Amino acid sequence: MRLASSGRAAFRAAPSRGMATEKQLKTRMLGTQNIAKITKSMKMVSAAKLRGDQTRLNAGRPFAKWASRITGEDKELEDLDVSDFPQNNLIIAMYTDKGLCGGVNTIMSRMIKQACAKLTAAGKSYELVVLGEKGKSQLRRQFGDKIAVAVTERVMPYNFELATALAQDTLDKDYEGVHIVYNKFKSAIAYVPSVKCITPLLDNNHESLNGYSMVPKKHPETLLNLYEYTLATHIYHSLLENATSEQSSRMQAMENASKNATEMIEKLNLQYNRARQARITTELIEIISGASALEG
Repeated sequence: MRLASSGRAAFRAAPSRGMATEKQLKTRMLGTQNIAKITKSMKMVSAAKLRGDQTRLNAGRPFAKWASRITGEDKELEDLDVSDFPQNNLIIAMYTDKGLCGGVNTIMSRMIKQACAKLTAAGKSYELVVLGEKGKSQLRRQFGDKIAVAVTERVMPYNFELATALAQDTLDKDYEGVHIVYNKFKSAIAYVPSVKCITPLLDNNHESLNGYSMVPKKHPETLLNLYEYTLATHIYHSLLENATSEQSSRMQAMENASKNATEMIEKLNLQYNRARQARITTELIEIISGASALEG
């Protein structure tokens, strides 16, 4: 009887290799359940923020429509043709300050790297203005010498004052072209990386200004003021588009994370039940074996 007792103790102390114990499975289940609660809460928060961002975006789109008639419509960033870009360029890249928002930042970085490689191959110069902590961390290693300004920890929601400050900093240097790269919001489950190409307004007779009257017409600062206001309008609109895309992507990412957590809990629960049943079966076999030994 003593030998049988020590044998049971040794058997319980050394479970099968590669099989998690009931306590380990229970701990993993509790941890996964806590993660699922967090992701569900983050999804609800993102959904609430998305409604606010969509409201601001819908109010801002008509405000920016007049500027698009002067500078032209935006283009998709993927497979961007840089042959018509000027020699000296500034790229304003819109990123997020926080993570857990799907592929918003990684897709943007990949396409910006492709565009920069095309500019380098064409012998054209460029500098980067990076908005967002995630963009700074992703581009710093490869384009550290090209980053002129990095803006992080921005106050949400974005306002026109931020866009005006960025436009003013841009005008301090003589760039032949300014390209705003951002995620264009399409729906709660879709966004498109896009770029707005803006060239300085230097000629009163430019075709994009047909139908507009300048007062005073020959004043040197008239076109400069118009260009600054147009640039600030485009930056502000791009900030709104990118913020809305960020919340929609985060909401979708948290929904997917919640689904994955639920599936993992079901699998862990199945493993836990199997381990518990195996333990009960083993104990029953030991009791029956002991009783048989006593009767014998």
